[in-house]
Amino acid sequence: MDIIWALAFSSHLGMQGDYNEVHPHVRLVNDDKIAGAYYNSESRLSLYAGYRYELNNVGAELALVTGYNDTVVPYIRGTYDFNNTIRAYAAPAYEYNSKVGDDIGVVIGFEITIYKLHQMKMSQY
Repeated sequence: MDIIWALAFSSHLGMQGDYNEVHPHVRLVNDDKIAGAYYNSESRLSLYAGYRYELNNVGAELALVTGYNDTVVPYIRGTYDFNNTIRAYAAPAYEYNSKVGDDIGVVIGFEITIYKLHQMKMSQY
C-alpha cells in the first residue's frame, strides 16, 4: 500500500462558475484500488474510493466521490504521468447555472506528488 500526499492545480474549461483551482490531496493506493481526500473545486472536502487502471504512463480512474451538491457522484479522470512526480489529468465536468442553463466542460490540471510512503505487502508465513 502507498500513501501519497500531492498538490493539484486545475482549470475549468467551458464552465461559468468561480472555482477553487488549488487542491491539496492525500491518496491511499493498494494495487488497482484507490481512496483519498482532497479540497475540491467548490472549496469543500471530497472523499472518494474506486479503481485506477494504468498502461505505461497513461491511466484511468473510476470512483465515487462526495463533496459536490451534498450527494455521492461518479468520478472519472484520465491521467498522463510525465515522471514519478508530475501527473497531468483531465475529467469531464457538469455545472448547473440558473441563468444560462447547464454547462458541460472539462477540468484539466497538473498534480505534483510532494511525498510518497511505500509500504511493502506483508507476506504470509
